[in-house]
Amino acid sequence: MRLLVLGGTQFLSRAVAAEAARRGHDVVCANRGRSGAAPPGVSTVRWDREEPAPAELTDGESYDAVVDVARVPSHVRRALTALRDAHSPGAHWVFVSTISVYADDADPAGPGAGRLKEAVIDDRDPMASVENYGGMKVACERLVLDSVPNAAVVRPGLIVGPGDPSGRLAYWARRSTSTGEVLAPGDPADLVQVIDVRDLAAWIVTLAEERTGGTYDAVGPALPVGDLLAACLPDADLVWVDQDFLEAEGVEPWSGPDSVPVWLPRPAYDGMLAHDAAPALAAGLTPRPVDATTRDTRAWLDADPAARITGITIEREADLLARWRDR
Repeated sequence: MRLLVLGGTQFLSRAVAAEAARRGHDVVCANRGRSGAAPPGVSTVRWDREEPAPAELTDGESYDAVVDVARVPSHVRRALTALRDAHSPGAHWVFVSTISVYADDADPAGPGAGRLKEAVIDDRDPMASVENYGGMKVACERLVLDSVPNAAVVRPGLIVGPGDPSGRLAYWARRSTSTGEVLAPGDPADLVQVIDVRDLAAWIVTLAEERTGGTYDAVGPALPVGDLLAACLPDADLVWVDQDFLEAEGVEPWSGPDSVPVWLPRPAYDGMLAHDAAPALAAGLTPRPVDATTRDTRAWLDADPAARITGITIEREADLLARWRDR
């Protein structure tokens, strides 16, 4: 298979290119060349998607499949036009969207049932708001589905594993050998779900190989956050601190320097990390155990001093635990 990866230098798109090359496919990565290197064994074409596609990308052999992780509609539109007008009108597309396309974070309903955000068809800053990010991904999905007869759209939730630029699971992986008290947020019964970047990449390559169509929530099985943290920190003494206390103390959810990562307020976010994994599993997604992802993420953190970790400091955590006991 000749596979075009639009990206190929960061986290998921790089993992897709690496997995496809490992399987012996002819992989071409198209990117600006500013955010890292593509993996070994692939070819690279320089393309800033603010500009027309270079002849190097569209001349020569056709592509059997395309994987795109774009966030803004014009980039998707430009790629679809370039390949349709060149020599790859029959290429199968796998578009990587996001769970953030859903309008109601309290509702776990998935493709065909979950209400989507209003499509944002013009280019905006995806980091300015979740409405921009999710709305533009809705528009990107529609562009692909309207242009490609048998495309696949995958909507990942929380992607984790070695190389994770968000630093969210890395916060817990860093603590994986802890034996003392560790602050655990919210209710241990709250559902969460993660997907290892390597498992998601492998599945995306399989979807391209098999020319599988359809729209899927690209998520692992939902599990109680108590089970997730027990797998991440098997020897720690987890101290469960309730949501009201954390919010009153100004602790942020999800990610960032003032957050306890992965924690989300309930019931407002009951559905965001509780989507049905069964359709993706039936289509070939094979998630590994959380403890394996944690172990490998910890190894990456130990090997890369520049690896990002978000979340509150140990000192802030100790202060919160003291306040929790004295409340």
